[in-house]
Amino acid sequence: MSDEHLRTGTGTGIRQYAPPGLAPGNGYSHAVSVEVPGRLVAVSGQIALDADGRLVGAGDAGAQTRRVLANVHTALREAGAGWEHVVKLGYYLRDLADLPAVRAARDQTLPAGIAPASTLVQVAGLIRDDLLVEIDALAVVPLHP
Repeated sequence: MSDEHLRTGTGTGIRQYAPPGLAPGNGYSHAVSVEVPGRLVAVSGQIALDADGRLVGAGDAGAQTRRVLANVHTALREAGAGWEHVVKLGYYLRDLADLPAVRAARDQTLPAGIAPASTLVQVAGLIRDDLLVEIDALAVVPLHP
C-alpha cells in the first residue's frame, strides 16, 4: 500500500488509492479509506434546481452538473463539511452521451487532488423529465481537525 495518493495538507486522514492492475480512474479513485474518527455526512441526491426551485441549464448537461455540484457543496457546508471531506460521489445520468460534459463540470468544480470513489449509473429517468443528472455524496469530517 503506497502513500502516494494520500490527500496531503488537509488533515482529513483520507487516502485515495489507484491499485496496480486496475485501469487509471478518470477523476475518481478506485478506493478511499478514512483513518480518523469522524462524523459521516450523507448528502441526498441533488438536482439542477436553484434556491427558488427553478431549473438551471435546461437541456445542458454541463450547466446542470455545475448547478448540481454547487447544490452538493451547499449541503456539505451546511453540515460542516467541504469537498476535502468527500469520500464517495454517486452520479445518475439519463444519457451516457452527457458524460464528457459531466466530467468537464466536475473537473472545473472539485479542487485539484480531490478524487473521491465514484459510481456512475445510467437511469431511465429522474424525478422530472427536464433533469439530466443527479449526484449524491458521502463525506467524513474528522472529529478533531
